[in-house]
Amino acid sequence: MNLNLHHPTIYPHVCLTKIEHLSVKTNGETILGDVNLQIRCGELTAIVGRNGAGKTTFLRALLDEIPHTGTITYEHGVSPGGIKIKPRKKPRFGYVPQKLAIAQGSPVSVSDLVLSCISNYPVWLPRRKKDTERVRKILSATNAEKLADKRAGDLSGGEIQRVMLALAINPLPDILILDEPVSGVDRNGLKDFYALVAKLRHDFDVTILLVSHDLDLIAEHADKVVFIDRGIAAEGSVEEVYSDEKFIETFGKIKYE
Repeated sequence: MNLNLHHPTIYPHVCLTKIEHLSVKTNGETILGDVNLQIRCGELTAIVGRNGAGKTTFLRALLDEIPHTGTITYEHGVSPGGIKIKPRKKPRFGYVPQKLAIAQGSPVSVSDLVLSCISNYPVWLPRRKKDTERVRKILSATNAEKLADKRAGDLSGGEIQRVMLALAINPLPDILILDEPVSGVDRNGLKDFYALVAKLRHDFDVTILLVSHDLDLIAEHADKVVFIDRGIAAEGSVEEVYSDEKFIETFGKIKYE
């Protein structure tokens, strides 16, 4: 895997995210209650729970997209060489959604899609050499450069997620959020995607939050599991959470190696 990424080294990156007493209420009803959590860089933290348990609400609160109470603070590591540089007030987030809505048969190419996300240059004008090289470099981070000339609407689920991940990590974020990013992806595609994400966190010390229902693959790759049920029902290692009584009541006993 070629993870040749642009890392914004001018700023020290977030090494610890502290979430204290985070709650979300709607019309007087508690959707998410009193979440206390620490998320460390270089770790893959998996967020699991039944549908409607508050996983997406948690992500939206973390991204400050919805009103919430409680505090979220970010501690930064030192910059390369130990130089003291004032950190950004907010971390740089990368986000990969569940799916990308592209009409089947759309003439938009992957190259057009990527270029529209990184540049204001009109995609209908003749492609400049520097743009072609920039798109190739971005896609190469997830071994997706061969997809550049394909129509985006013709990609498989696994292929489009590689493109979305390539965009999410360029430039490299402090916190990468993967919101059920492999829905509809076949088993081989799932394994490839998880392996790619695992390598990303090891090589670049990125904080990764993954919402997923793939409990066996989570067991293989996650450093920490957070089980949400309108709040944190359990957290810890895979072994600790998967043996929790409430987790077993929700998902049954999960077999994994």
